[in-house]
Amino acid sequence: MAYPQNEMLTPSQKEAVFHIEGPLLVIAGPGSGKTRVITHRIAALINAGYSPFNICAITFTNKAADEMRQRAIALGAATGVHISTFHSLCVRILRRYAQPKNILKGHSPEFSRSPSRLPETRPNFSIYDESDQRRCMKLAVKGCEIDTKNFPPARMLEAVSTLKNKLIDDEAFKKQADDYFTKTLAKIYSRYQQILKEHNALDFDDLLMQTAFLLENNLQVRKHIGQRFRFLLIDEYQDTNHAQYRIARAMAAEHNNICVTGDPDQSIYRWRGADIRNILAFEKDWPHAAVVKLEQNFRSSPSILRTADSLIACNINRKQKTLVPTISEDRDVEISMLEDELEEAQNTARKIKELTKQGVKRSEIAVFYRINAMSRALEETFINEKIPYQVVRGVEFYNRKEIRDIIAYLKFIANSSDELALLRIINTPSRGIGKTTTDRVRAYAQAEHISFYQALKRAQTIDSLSTAPKKRIAEFVSMMEKFRKCASQPPAAIARRILKESGLEESLNTGNIKDQSALENINELINAAARYEQQTEEPSLIDYLQQIALFSDIDSYDTISERIALMTLHSAKGLEFENVFIIGLEQGLLPHEKSIRGPDLDELEEERRLLFVGLTRAGQGLYLSYVKYRTYRGQLLRTIPSQFLYELGLDLPSAKQISSGSLDYKSNTESEPFGDIDTGNNNSQQFAEGQIVRHNIFGLGRVKEFHDMGENSIVVVRFDSGKTKSLMVKYANLIKL
Repeated sequence: MAYPQNEMLTPSQKEAVFHIEGPLLVIAGPGSGKTRVITHRIAALINAGYSPFNICAITFTNKAADEMRQRAIALGAATGVHISTFHSLCVRILRRYAQPKNILKGHSPEFSRSPSRLPETRPNFSIYDESDQRRCMKLAVKGCEIDTKNFPPARMLEAVSTLKNKLIDDEAFKKQADDYFTKTLAKIYSRYQQILKEHNALDFDDLLMQTAFLLENNLQVRKHIGQRFRFLLIDEYQDTNHAQYRIARAMAAEHNNICVTGDPDQSIYRWRGADIRNILAFEKDWPHAAVVKLEQNFRSSPSILRTADSLIACNINRKQKTLVPTISEDRDVEISMLEDELEEAQNTARKIKELTKQGVKRSEIAVFYRINAMSRALEETFINEKIPYQVVRGVEFYNRKEIRDIIAYLKFIANSSDELALLRIINTPSRGIGKTTTDRVRAYAQAEHISFYQALKRAQTIDSLSTAPKKRIAEFVSMMEKFRKCASQPPAAIARRILKESGLEESLNTGNIKDQSALENINELINAAARYEQQTEEPSLIDYLQQIALFSDIDSYDTISERIALMTLHSAKGLEFENVFIIGLEQGLLPHEKSIRGPDLDELEEERRLLFVGLTRAGQGLYLSYVKYRTYRGQLLRTIPSQFLYELGLDLPSAKQISSGSLDYKSNTESEPFGDIDTGNNNSQQFAEGQIVRHNIFGLGRVKEFHDMGENSIVVVRFDSGKTKSLMVKYANLIKL
């Protein structure tokens, strides 16, 4: 194969593309052609004589994997290259290797921290989503006879997820538990895992943890994976958690041919376990690694890049780089200060209309915000202004009751041990098999040490059941056995049969608008299954269910439709638009209040990286806004401009006209503040321009500006390191010298 389009690469891109053997770190700034480098590298490896079968590329979303796959094919890369998300790769490995017959083949010293226990999973395991996990955790806490008020299932699930991401299984945690809380959590963790095992199910974190243990403990599997994937390419490496880090280390242990691309300045998933240290310490992990920096930006205008650079320079935990624009066309970044969220939404709508009148496509416009709740005012305004929009929050489709009902049928057909799915469908639609009946069947199953479904099959022998429920159960089991015989058929065909023969279609044909909508949603699910079959070489029910389980918000984003995209800043990662609006730049929103409550600079730096990601999604137009008052829990609160606004290197509109003082309140039914509001300075620390101060981390500096906002006052300091920081006085602990 003749390597194509070589002339399209910059010198630094070529250096990354044509580095063949050995570890490689590519620090890729936003808009620097990172995906181009990965896909061209795949083509270059094939051109150098390596088989596509020996190349594995991993990214973080299905959408990114699909785009990478199509671009690799366009470059002439033959089919056979494995391109997927981490979770999809883990599912593939576990379905093939993680069976009870696998035994420990070897234990290398570099993996000595890994528990020796291997996963005990059958290949047809179910993947439990967040809703399923919550149900299992409730059962676990209840099964341990523990008060849910003191040990809320949601908190317990979060704690277990954190442990799994750190590769601490239930047995290891039980050994290290040393107080009442940790011992109780260990008990709940063990019961939760037992329930998953009984249901032949894994949760999202198990996919990673079990794969890491399998690769680290089974020398035979590790060697086989290493020989199969001689070249490992990992995108967005700054977003890997500890489990993913260990999986990558194990996969590359045989050959050291690991190439990672990423940008520490875009690490924004700390809250779900991402560890920025993985990319910052790559050169320590792989001492002979080559390092390439991609600093040329092909997306954003010079003013946008200057603004983004000014912001991110305030972070400490990063690798120094400068974004170099390749686009000469430029216009100013706009900042608007509005009265409240309604005026902010109206201002956004007005500017969007102006852009569309100028010929800008709606698909090239996006509005970002910190939390999902902020879309409400935008949606109401866009509806009134007749502006087409889409909220990028796609998993909600799969959370609809009727969709979860059909999927539960499919999951049980694929895995008859999935008791959660079985309990959902046994009386859906209503067939007279209520809770009393299922409780009696479950009691029988526990007494006989058999599964719930096996007990249903023996319903005729259960003395506690009367004749009527026995008959209904027999009819249900007969129907499910017929469905299970169709498991090898295409998913769309199975779903159509379930809809007709289960009674669901008849139960929804009521003429009621709500039921009609539910039926239309089910038909759309069947259509989606048919599209999956057309786009997949070897479609199967298990693979289709896997795709649904690993579906994310961003996978629902429709790039073709002419609608304005509304999404959180986290969802915006990996996307780009010609014009971007970022609303709600206020202290407590962005940065989020959790990041400014204490002295943890890591959380505040992640919030800064989150805004950096939002800024660098924009090509030409960047519109920022904040409001003086925002409604919170029914009250109109006085806001404080985000400290990040002072770090952008831009002038704020009427910044000095904003009232100082603590939070003011307005009644949501009155136009004037109620009660007496103290607008005086509640902070004892005042700073004068030119004053010398010391910070316990940043060192010595000189005050450039002081914004008197009472207890929320902000001081801008230029430190001797050359960096300028905007700090909230009450958290900065500055010492005057």
